[in-house]
Amino acid sequence: MQVDVLNIKGAKTGRTLELPADIFEVEPNDHVIYLAVKQYLAAQRQGTHKVKTRMEVKGSSKKLHKQKGTGGSRKGNIRNPLYKGGGTIFGPKPHSWDFKLNRKVKDLAKISALSYKAKDNAITVLEDFNFEAPKTKNYVDLIKNLNIPPATPAEDKE
Repeated sequence: MQVDVLNIKGAKTGRTLELPADIFEVEPNDHVIYLAVKQYLAAQRQGTHKVKTRMEVKGSSKKLHKQKGTGGSRKGNIRNPLYKGGGTIFGPKPHSWDFKLNRKVKDLAKISALSYKAKDNAITVLEDFNFEAPKTKNYVDLIKNLNIPPATPAEDKE
């Protein structure tokens, strides 16, 4: 596949670049892309939710009254989950939501995504990408010259 090389002003330089067929012209695999996105989003989850068990709640561990002879139920201590202020029985514990994805599956997902971009002619090659100063204005001008629509947070949420 041939791609035109553009300069920083967005004009064609007259040169073309041959993209490798084994990366940009592969039949895309949607399920593998789904798995890669799912793995990325799962790794972003913090998993820091937690509640205190009866061992972690403040309070005395003294037995409230004797086991037999009171006519009441058996009671251990005030940190019992049945009491107000007691610990939680089977509450959430911190853990990781991340899962392993094989390297070849990840590579196939990247190749599939690049193949989709190549089919949509959404790949741009720049000749010289140097700025004199690190200014946002220069970058915004470059984006306008290349006719790339800006991604706004409102568009991402829809």
